[in-house]
Amino acid sequence: MTTFLSEGHMTEATEALNADAGFQTAMSGVDLGLQFEVTDAPDGAVSYYLSVGDGTAALVLGVLDDSDASVTSDYETSAAIAKGELNVQMAFMTGKIKVGGNMAKVMMYQSLINEFARVSSTLDLDF
Repeated sequence: MTTFLSEGHMTEATEALNADAGFQTAMSGVDLGLQFEVTDAPDGAVSYYLSVGDGTAALVLGVLDDSDASVTSDYETSAAIAKGELNVQMAFMTGKIKVGGNMAKVMMYQSLINEFARVSSTLDLDF
C-alpha cells in the first residue's frame, strides 16, 4: 500500500490517470496545470501538481512554474477528497478548499477535475 502524498502515490496516480478511459476522454484537448498545496500533513505541508497536456497527465511532487490555478486545503480535506468521501464542488462551496489563479479555466475543465478526483478515489492508499 502506498502512502498518501508520497512519491509512490504520485507515480501510482499518474499511471491510473493515463490508463482510465473516463479521464482520457476528459483530458482530450486539455492543456492545464494545477498546483496543490496541502497544509497540516503528518510530515508538514506538501506541494504537488497535476499537469495535463498533449494527451497525457502527470501528478508530481513539487511546484509547477506558471500553473493555471492553485488549490489549497488542509490534510483532512485533501484525504477526504482522495478517499471519495468529499465532493470537490462541496469542498469548494463550504470553503474547505481555496482556489486561486485562472478561475475561468478551472470552471471550463470541471469535468476533468471531477474525473481526477474519481480516479484518485480508486487508489489503494495509506492515510
